[in-house]
Amino acid sequence: MRILNLRSSLLRGLSAGTAVATLATGLAACGGNSDAAGKSDGEAPGTVTVGAHSNGAAKETALKVSEVKAISAELPKTIAKKGKLVIGVGALPTGSVPLNFVGDDQKTLTGAEPDFGRLVAAVLGLKPEVKNLTWENLFVGIDSGKVDTAFSNVTDTEERKKKYEFATYRQDNLGFEVPKKSTWNFDGDYRNLPGKTVSVSRGTNQEKVLLEWKAKLKKEGKDLTVKYYPDNNSVYLALNSGKIDAHFGPNPSIAYHTTHTANTPNATRSAGKFSGAGTKLQGLIAATSKKDSGLAEPVSEAINYLIKNGQYAKWLAAWNLSNEAVSTSKVNPPGLPLDNS
Repeated sequence: MRILNLRSSLLRGLSAGTAVATLATGLAACGGNSDAAGKSDGEAPGTVTVGAHSNGAAKETALKVSEVKAISAELPKTIAKKGKLVIGVGALPTGSVPLNFVGDDQKTLTGAEPDFGRLVAAVLGLKPEVKNLTWENLFVGIDSGKVDTAFSNVTDTEERKKKYEFATYRQDNLGFEVPKKSTWNFDGDYRNLPGKTVSVSRGTNQEKVLLEWKAKLKKEGKDLTVKYYPDNNSVYLALNSGKIDAHFGPNPSIAYHTTHTANTPNATRSAGKFSGAGTKLQGLIAATSKKDSGLAEPVSEAINYLIKNGQYAKWLAAWNLSNEAVSTSKVNPPGLPLDNS
């Protein structure tokens, strides 16, 4: 699996819908530095507001979180001295709802990823400075030291470990979306797919996975029909009209769409998830810093503090991403192997 394909699939799966286009308006015009949602003079000390300016993609939630001295004491001296955490987000040019996008004020970078970076910075006692970059320049920024750590849906891979260190904070999942009235569920087993018609985007990681399942079913004498559509509007027209039984795509995009349609006649729901790394490994999303920077350990400890004290669960719930929760943050756990990166 190519991680770029997985990320491209997320962007592709989100960019076509009318609502998503509205949320992302103006993102291409943003420079390298962006205001982060909730970072305002009016925010009370010890409070981080997540889900601000989300245009309905999240439930705005104020979370109490303050510096934990025992954790901030472990920061590299250079980071502690400057008193800020430069957070890289690869949201240019179009962003990825609900992960990172320009908010309804047409200027503020919002999303689950910058929100979580701000929560981690608060535990570390650092002022968050969010830099909005292209995906490629995100890594250039880390390499050059202009970015301390990235919160940008980066998957932990063995290839990337040659240059970067990781502190994991979310599962990397694909998922099935069905009409709310549907009784079908994936239940983590491709053998529940015979007789179904499922749409998927071409050239994506989820297409690769779905076609592998189709080939397995064919050997078993069973059939799975795979359909392709040019954009999200076409996908959801097909789903609402019954031309397809389910859509297979990135779990965050499904989380956004189910939230967006919840109170409409065309409401949808998640029918199950599947690791973006395949059957043998649970893919993990991680805060990404330069190798040997000394940041992975304190960042991981900050994440575990947020998990233990409940802010982590509330952050995920605000963005409807609770089904991507991890029980603990780990430093450099096994990632996608070199032959699948």
